[in-house]
Amino acid sequence: MPKPIRVAVTGAAGQICYSLLPRIANGAIFGKDQPVILQLLEVPFEKAQLALKGVAMELEDCAFPLLHGIVLTDKAEVAFKDANWCLLVGSKPRGPGMERADLLKDNGKIFIGQGAAIDAVAADDCRVAVVGNPCNTNCMIAANQAKRLPRSRFTAMTRLDQNRAVAQIAKKAGVPITAIHDLVIYGNHSPTMFPDFRNARINGVPVQQVITDEAWLKDTFVPTVGKRGAAIIEARGVSSATSAANALIDHVKALNTVGTALHSIALESDGSYGFAPGVWASVPVRTVAPGEYQVDKSFTHDDYAKSKIAATNAELVGERDTIKDLLK
Repeated sequence: MPKPIRVAVTGAAGQICYSLLPRIANGAIFGKDQPVILQLLEVPFEKAQLALKGVAMELEDCAFPLLHGIVLTDKAEVAFKDANWCLLVGSKPRGPGMERADLLKDNGKIFIGQGAAIDAVAADDCRVAVVGNPCNTNCMIAANQAKRLPRSRFTAMTRLDQNRAVAQIAKKAGVPITAIHDLVIYGNHSPTMFPDFRNARINGVPVQQVITDEAWLKDTFVPTVGKRGAAIIEARGVSSATSAANALIDHVKALNTVGTALHSIALESDGSYGFAPGVWASVPVRTVAPGEYQVDKSFTHDDYAKSKIAATNAELVGERDTIKDLLK
């Protein structure tokens, strides 16, 4: 059996992780023959730490053969020590009356500390996936602390948006999920992101040749995907958990699997597709080696798509301007 890999997870007592951690422990992400050691970080409050102990007890009671150890801590330098993957799920939620700028700055301080700790103590091959919102800009902040690890190792998750988009198109077209290909998310993980239906395919046929209702695609599909998270909060009273955990599994598996289908991740922009260099924007990528990816720059966009991409780029630039003092 291979040597165990160390997987650090933040916000480990939260709802997303309650769905996520058992699936890591049973081999759903890293393979059915890959042992793991979970290094779980939670905030240093008694209630949170007690809940974390309860999560660990449940994981132990599952008797997962691949789970070779659990570390519980409230210290970033302990959680990230020698970690091969750091899954940054936790972040400060937006409270009543809180401005987005305040949320960005409050989370910025958290991700400065986590980014610095990862760079200082994680394994040399460490990869980082950021889920905690606003995930694009939180990822940028964390990556900005990296001096030892390449910034390309830091990605933010837009796979949830991609999965939502695929599900909506498949439902509308009356086809299986597996019939949908090349449906990519551009930009921010926010209502401004753009699910590019024009370049997507249904059983190899352009989406617009199968779904000929362009008004539905523009006026229903795009906003439905962008506002799906808010709709779930309205329905459940809490934010997405199972779907977010599932998307993170898809995100990491796609980055680990050579030859995987085209997929969406947010990474540091090099100016492709009109995004400002240096912001963390979602674009289409292909995995070329385990943990390594290349941006697929082959897609073209019409004026409608370009306007959508310009809007989400403007939001990302605005977020960067809001926290520019944290990037020094």
